[in-house]
This record gives sequence, structure tokens and C-alpha cells, in this order.
Amino acid sequence: MTTGKEKTIAIGSDHGGFDLKENLKGFLKEQGYLFIDCGTYDTESVDYPKFAYAVAKKVTDNEANFGIIVDGAGIGSAMVANKVKGIRAALCYDISTAQNAREHNNANVLTLGAGLIGSELAKKIVKTFLTHSCTVDRHLRRVKMIDELDNKNYPDYNSEEKNHLKIKEDNLVDISSEDIKRIAERVGELITTQSTKQSANNGNYRETDMVCLYGVCVERKPETIRQFLNFGVDRIGYHDATGCECVPEDIARCIDHTLLKPDASESDVKKLCAEAGEFHFATICISPSYVKLAAKELAGSPVKVCTVIGFPSGAHMPEIKALETRRAIRDGAEEIDMVINIGALKSGNDDLVYRDIRMVCDACEDGGATSKVIIETAYLTDDEKVRACELAKKARANYVKTSTGFGPSGATAEDVALMSSIVRQAGIGVKAAGGIRSYEDAQKMIEAGATRIGASAGIKILQEAKDVTVSN
Repeated sequence: MTTGKEKTIAIGSDHGGFDLKENLKGFLKEQGYLFIDCGTYDTESVDYPKFAYAVAKKVTDNEANFGIIVDGAGIGSAMVANKVKGIRAALCYDISTAQNAREHNNANVLTLGAGLIGSELAKKIVKTFLTHSCTVDRHLRRVKMIDELDNKNYPDYNSEEKNHLKIKEDNLVDISSEDIKRIAERVGELITTQSTKQSANNGNYRETDMVCLYGVCVERKPETIRQFLNFGVDRIGYHDATGCECVPEDIARCIDHTLLKPDASESDVKKLCAEAGEFHFATICISPSYVKLAAKELAGSPVKVCTVIGFPSGAHMPEIKALETRRAIRDGAEEIDMVINIGALKSGNDDLVYRDIRMVCDACEDGGATSKVIIETAYLTDDEKVRACELAKKARANYVKTSTGFGPSGATAEDVALMSSIVRQAGIGVKAAGGIRSYEDAQKMIEAGATRIGASAGIKILQEAKDVTVSN
């Protein structure tokens, strides 16, 4: 990873990318980068090849470490830059392509389409591009093969000697040392996890022992510990029931601080953001129209912006939900709670429900956002709840969620337990939402299997948590 503090960036655009370029200049400065502006300098119509070439030359002449070029789509500028010897330009439209361009292709010029992405997503792409590097041997070897083409050295890629793939007689490619190390680390993690579960199953616990998780002292029971571990706790302290010196505020990291009332105003959203910053909630969850405002209010804060898609009925077309998701991510959303097509599920049209979920998950993966699937349990039978969770699992969602809060009832511990039993083995979380108004309510959901809480009463829950040191 590069720090970027001493890095110089050449940046340029045509008239279509001018506004985004100016925005990115401010962002680069905030991040500690120096930059060279290669133009254009206003919105008067110009030809993009001139400015793309200027940026590429700054990189090849070693006046800049990286280049960024913005036009309407980013395609033409990438073509121009790649005509310059020594340039490996990549058009990136989401975080994953930016990371891949650097780690796999050692790209040194980034091109962006101002007509395709918004400023908030563009900043994330730029940050990802500038803070990742190509270090793996096999990727470096392939980059060298690309560079050889600059010298009109066209290797015979079918030659075993020249392409260095070292194909074995059984047609298996040699695994690099980096791959072996990663595999070994992952196996070690799995073994450790299994050993921990086995120890827990042996029941070697004393009823007087307490565990401090997220600042809340609870009985040292394996199932309770497991639920809190799902929140991402990386440190657990054991002690008896006396002298607890924990920090209950940390339970806020489990809560999405929510405001979805139709009459919520800008001042209400600003207040919500201020509260989230003060109490360190995981996210604020607001309507899509307020995402850009919330992202601005929370800039530089660890609190993420969450929004809702297809809300609250879920009866929107999958394509509309996907577009709504992409727009929200462009505006600054990092977590997406989408409502499934409830009617389609109840009609037995599982193919539509799957496509509905998957199109939103695709958009989330492209934008580096977390996906949560609201199944609105109040309208469903247990069999339908199971089917909904299975479809969310198949679509590779990150969470399933109980309710919108606008249905006839909200989360129940029974529904959370059922949902958790379906998805937890796949590493999918469960968000309990709807009607959670107290710390006692939140505890019930956590014990049932919830790994995130959605609540408008987050501050009240947190205040009640401060008074809890020993479970009953």
C-alpha cells in the first residue's frame, strides 16, 4: 500500500469532465497529494485526445507518478493514453475495477467517465487506485509482457519458455508462494475457528464468569459470545461479575441509526448525522433523496451512510431498483437495504425475486457497498421466509433484514432465529429492524441471532445499555 503523501498526480479532462476534475483536485489536496492540472480549464468544448495525451506524457516523463483523466465516458481517453509508450491506462467505473487495475495490471493512468459516475464514487475509485499496488509475482510477470509490446517485442505466448507459465504434465499451473501463504493462513483461521467452536461445545464455563463484549457484560455462554463476535469484535475480556469497567457506548457499532419518516426534513437528517457522529453508530439509515446531504455531513466520519431501495412496498421493477441503487452509491451510500418483491414471492415467482435481489447485489458489488435484503416477515409464512432467505443467499447478499418498519409488525426473536438458521453458515448477517425500542428488545434480537440492529430509538437503547453491567 502506498501512502500517497509524496505522490504527484497529473490530472486532466475535456469539457465534459471539467466539473468532476475540479472536484477531484480538491479531494487530492485533502488527501495530501500534489497535482499538475493539464487542462482543460473551463467548460468550453474541446477535444479530449489533447488533454489525455498531456496527462500520459507527464507520467512517462516522470513528472507525475500517476495520471487521472476525465471525459464523458472515459473510454476515448483510455484509448489515447494507451498509445503512449509506458502507459497502462484503465477505465474504472467502480471500486473493484480500480483495485484490480492496480493490483493485477499495475495501471499508472486512471480514466473516469463523468457521465457514468458521481463525485462521491469517483473519490472512492481514485483513493482505491492510488492506495493499492501490484506486488504479486505472476501479475508483475504479465505486466512485463504488456510492456514488451511497447518495444514491438511480440513474444510467442504459446511458447512455454517465453511465457513462464511452467505448465505441468497434469495441466496444473504452479501455485505462487504468495498463494500458498494465503491458503495456509486461511486454513489456520478455519482450524482456529473450529477449535473455538469445539471448546464452546464442551461447556467448560462457570455461571459466575462474565464476558465483556462491546462494553456489555453478559453471561459467558458460547451462543451469546458467538452473536457478539458476528459484530466484528476482535478483543474479548473475561472477568467475574464485580468491578466491570466496560464501555457500553460501543454497542452503538451494532446499530443503524434510522430516520425514514416521510416528513423528515433536512434539519432532521442533519441532526441524525450529528447524533450518529456523537454516539458512534454503525450507520445512519435515511431515504435516498437525503444520501448526498448525509454523505456531506458525515464526510471524514467512520459512520457510514445507509439508504433504502424499493421502499417500502418492494413492488418496483428490478431494473429500477438497480438504477436506484447505483444512483445512491454515486451519491455516497455505502450500505443498501432493499425491499424484495413481496407479492412475487407469495405468488411463487422465485425467479423474479432472485433477479430482483441479484440486480441490486450486482450494483452493490460494483460500487463496493454492503447489501441488505428486507423480506418483510410480517407478510410471510415461515416457508416463505425460508424461501426468501435462500434466494438472498443465492444472490450473495451480505445481510437479510426482517422488516421495513412500515408493515403491520416488526422484528420478532422467532423470525430472527429462523432467518439466522438459514443464512449464518454462508456468512450472511441478520439485521433486526422494526419495533426495537429498548435495550431489552435489542438484546433479545442479538440472542436470537441478529448481527445488526435497525432502530430509530438508538440513543435510548444506548443510554439503557450504560446501566447494564450484569445480565439477569
